[in-house]
Amino acid sequence: MSEKYILYARKSTDVEDKQVLSIEAQLVELRAYARNESLQIIDELIEKQSAKTPGRPIFSKMLKRIEAGEANGIIAWHPDRLARNSIDGGQIIYLLDQTRLNSLKFPSFWFENTSQGKFMLSIAFGQSKYYVDNLSENTKRGLRQKVRRGEMPGRAPLGYINDIRTKTVIVDKRRAPFVVEAFELYAKDQSRLQDIADFLFSKGIKTRGSKSLKKDQITKTLTNPFYYGHFRYAGEVFEGKHTPIISKKLFDDVQKVIDRRKHRRTTQHNNPKPLCGLLRCGLCNMMITGEDQTKRQKNGNIHRYIYYHCTKKRKNTPRCPEPHIREELLDEQLSAMLQEYAMPTAWADKLRGLIDKDVIDQQTRSQAQTTGLQANIAQLSAKLQRLLDSYLDQDIDRETYTNKKAEIMSQKKGFEEKLSKLTLGQNLWLEPMKKWLETAVSICKIANSDNLEAKKSLCLEIFGPNLILKNKKARMRVLEPQLSPQKNRWVLLRKTVISQTKQALSRPSVQFCPDLVGDRGFEPLTSSTSMTRSSQMS
Repeated sequence: MSEKYILYARKSTDVEDKQVLSIEAQLVELRAYARNESLQIIDELIEKQSAKTPGRPIFSKMLKRIEAGEANGIIAWHPDRLARNSIDGGQIIYLLDQTRLNSLKFPSFWFENTSQGKFMLSIAFGQSKYYVDNLSENTKRGLRQKVRRGEMPGRAPLGYINDIRTKTVIVDKRRAPFVVEAFELYAKDQSRLQDIADFLFSKGIKTRGSKSLKKDQITKTLTNPFYYGHFRYAGEVFEGKHTPIISKKLFDDVQKVIDRRKHRRTTQHNNPKPLCGLLRCGLCNMMITGEDQTKRQKNGNIHRYIYYHCTKKRKNTPRCPEPHIREELLDEQLSAMLQEYAMPTAWADKLRGLIDKDVIDQQTRSQAQTTGLQANIAQLSAKLQRLLDSYLDQDIDRETYTNKKAEIMSQKKGFEEKLSKLTLGQNLWLEPMKKWLETAVSICKIANSDNLEAKKSLCLEIFGPNLILKNKKARMRVLEPQLSPQKNRWVLLRKTVISQTKQALSRPSVQFCPDLVGDRGFEPLTSSTSMTRSSQMS
């Protein structure tokens, strides 16, 4: 099978390719090379795009034609004309491996379709990629150095020009006065952005299409710190060494006008109702949400209400039939539920007394244990010292010394851990217990108030996520008998309150309930409390 070649010439518009031969020069050289080597060229492809990244359309079409068998060879000036990234280079080598591509011809590079040839080709592709990467790093480093010198990279803004001789930015003597006048006009707060654009247009400052500047172009000009001596680069402001054309005060005056005229976004915020996120629908298990409703009577009276209802957002299910409920009615139901968990003040006073007594007893026991552990640690420290003295006096050999030392240190470490745990574990239950007690006493006050946020917080603490709304009635999802009193102190408190309320119906006052004290307590169990407490709050 005769070899058919596609001639491929590429010229990049990027900086790194400016020293490479032009398209015309490549074509002349490649055509002459093909004639001298008697190569059959079926097509000539020309592409003007960088090869730093994959995605060149003409290059991709060439590879597809080779895969289709239309050609089996490529002629190019150098491997860097074909690829300067790993993906395009890998495609070339893969086509060589699959024998879809049999030959590559370069006037300035040797290649044979062998293992050694493909190895050298991959090195050439890697060198091309390294050249691009290294050039990018050098360019960025040069730009950073330029910024450090106080020179802004890029095109000069309106009112300045780039001096190609000194590679600096200088004042445009013809346009700069008009830019200064534009700042002064806008600072008076009597001109619009369009007025500034019209003014500049009248002075000959226009777009390439001979139209007035857009409003965003005027805004960009009026907010550019370059005009008073600074410049922005990579999101940061630097001090420049160019000549400013306006004062910092004039620039600040313009910024105040721009800020004052800036359109404020008036986004409507959806403020959730106080009881949203507390209950779920008892029928479809979706959340209960709140909604404002306004009713206007014929006599002109306006009434505003808040209704809570199921969100009804479950897909592929029939519409939820759960009716809505007024906020006032829901508030009454939640308040009634909270009232059942309110602790009488007399009970709380008695419990505080027991807590204080229990803390004193625990401190006494802990002090005794602490003293004993410290004494044991001191004895073991003394043993270690005597053991060391015996070893230094050569009364015992090294093996006996090391073994006995390890044994004593192990015992000492055990006592130290017990002492640390005893010290840290003291009264861990005290603060949670006091906080719970204050919450239980405050329930009555909160339930009788209009503070819906406080009621919601209380309900979440007592009931958790178990509240549902079914048939316009708020209730617990899980029946209370299913909850262990030892795991839920609120359940035990409610049972005690109900029991004592029934007994105290005929009494003038409610006495302290002895059922509140038992073998298990409200406070969280710790190693210290489990060892030291004999009578805890239940």
